[in-house]
Amino acid sequence: MTSHLHALSVDANDPSLLARFWAGLLGWEVSDETGDGIVLLPADDTGFRIRFLPSQAKKTVQNPMHVDLTSTSLDDQREVVARALALGARHIDVGQTPEDEHVVLADPEGNEFCVIEPGNNFLADCGFVGALACDGSQAVGYFWSKALGWPLVWDQDQETAIRSPHGGPKVTWGGPPMMPRDGHRLRFDLAPPADGDQGAEVDRLVALGATRVDTAVSGAGWVTLADPDGNEFRVLTPR
Repeated sequence: MTSHLHALSVDANDPSLLARFWAGLLGWEVSDETGDGIVLLPADDTGFRIRFLPSQAKKTVQNPMHVDLTSTSLDDQREVVARALALGARHIDVGQTPEDEHVVLADPEGNEFCVIEPGNNFLADCGFVGALACDGSQAVGYFWSKALGWPLVWDQDQETAIRSPHGGPKVTWGGPPMMPRDGHRLRFDLAPPADGDQGAEVDRLVALGATRVDTAVSGAGWVTLADPDGNEFRVLTPR
């Protein structure tokens, strides 16, 4: 049985600050789970948690993954942007043009996210968290489709997207050229089902093209792997 996407983990210099920001923006609740970091539980069909983990490393380059939030009207888009700014976001320039209708923002630690314009056909049937938009190759899109058991919903001009059969956000990869990497501030946490086996799942993912990563935290309840593009992710114990 394949693992499910348990959480999106975000390294944070101040996990409490980022958790408050994203809880306020998304309308999610803070979990009472014990362990490292602070966990937000989805209040919609997103299907995975967001976990903020303490880190001393400073953000230096654009993240290779960001959240796309949807809007239902121009007034709704303006309201979402205004709410984000009031919570501590700021406008940033990542190369967008004046003709682009989406709004690019950064959270209080500089993590990029977008508020997508109303009428966007690609995210038309998605909820407020419309997509996790990733920098990545066509091959890595194929890998994650097999890793999670999610079908491809877009595969054109080396751009790919997958989505859970149960709905929720799309996960997209934009194809080449690839942006510079500096650490792994955002990572997927996968978990086998309750009756699954962590070791067998690691072996399956390696057979699909993942590689083992030798880090100090491997063995602390999870195994760290990297996908074919070198993005680190973790395989947790069954749950």
